[in-house]
Amino acid sequence: MTEYVVIRLGAADQPVQWVLADSDGTRRSGSSTGSLEDAAGEAGGRTVIVLVPATEVLTTTVHMPVRSASKIRTALPYALEENLANDISDLHFASGRRRENGRLPVAITAHEKMAGWLERLRAAGLTPAQLVPDNYGLGIIPGTMSVLIDDNTVMFNDGADIEFVMQDVKPGDVLVAAGKLGEQENDDDRNTGHLIVFCTPEQDEKLSHDWIALRQELQSVDINILPDGVLPKLAVTIAAGHGVNLLQGQYGEKSEYSSYFKPWKTAAILLLGLMMMGLTSKGVDYYRLLEEESALREQFNTEYRILRPNDTREVLDPLNTVASLRRGMGTSTTPQLFLPSLRELGAAIAANSAAQIEGISYRAGVVDVRLTSPDVATLDNIQKAVSASGQFRAAIQSTNQVGDKIDGRIQIRESGL
Repeated sequence: MTEYVVIRLGAADQPVQWVLADSDGTRRSGSSTGSLEDAAGEAGGRTVIVLVPATEVLTTTVHMPVRSASKIRTALPYALEENLANDISDLHFASGRRRENGRLPVAITAHEKMAGWLERLRAAGLTPAQLVPDNYGLGIIPGTMSVLIDDNTVMFNDGADIEFVMQDVKPGDVLVAAGKLGEQENDDDRNTGHLIVFCTPEQDEKLSHDWIALRQELQSVDINILPDGVLPKLAVTIAAGHGVNLLQGQYGEKSEYSSYFKPWKTAAILLLGLMMMGLTSKGVDYYRLLEEESALREQFNTEYRILRPNDTREVLDPLNTVASLRRGMGTSTTPQLFLPSLRELGAAIAANSAAQIEGISYRAGVVDVRLTSPDVATLDNIQKAVSASGQFRAAIQSTNQVGDKIDGRIQIRESGL
């Protein structure tokens, strides 16, 4: 659990207020008032959250299907450009956690305002972790409208996606501006809204007649008195994780990655050197093996041309070429294959009597069988039957339609070849 000092900024010539609050939304002290330097002294080693005036920030929501934080920052200005009076290049855009309905909360303020707030904080020796518009301290309650009255400022949200701040107006005027109060189409639309109000005792007494009027228009109006002022209410809500942090993009915290890697600099250099030595050694070995392979291949080709001077083809598989030479010279160490392969072929033909053998040839350990069958399926059955023993490997080499029969060729060789 983190303890925060939550500081609320006002105008530059006015004192600030601060209060201590935990990340679980618990207030740890009463409100204090003084200069920014006084607040900095109170901060000590605590994390600092600064609330800035919501009257200087536009808060809204937007449908943004992209998920990457960098892509969201790039797309936000263009997604909202048509709704803004200022040039987007003069504005700073920040987004918060996506809400359950998929919409993204967004806070927009001028770069000039951001620079002014940060300069004031730096001059007081404060480095905030968060810079949040203070109206986010009015929590969102689904299905319920919420109003917080702070002197001449009224903060409002409708429990969903509408949230704004107005000055020098009454709560009823804010509800009318939000489209939640006014002329109804029929009597069934009356008394359907729930409103919860947060205000000081002085504001409650001042607006007592407004509450009576609103209770005639709405289903319920619940007044919550803030005896210690509005800051504790705003602080505990924002300390619990609500709101949009304006310290994003160019105003976000810069990580000093070099400081992380500095203690490992020597070890990293040694590891890099070891890797380079290993790669160099592997490269030298690989080059030497290529040279040896090239010399052996050249020597083999020279000997092969002596035995078969008329064969000018490139020798791709020396091992099989040597085996072929041995079989052709009658010195092959492989067992006789012709008769055993004929036995397997005969058994396959007997099981598929519709096929007829047209010719058989044997050369260099390979049996070529030409036969006719009523269909390709019969040829496939014969091929599978010959291969089923595991001693031979049969493969269909060709099939041709001749009349109502299939003229095919099957090649049989020892399974290991």
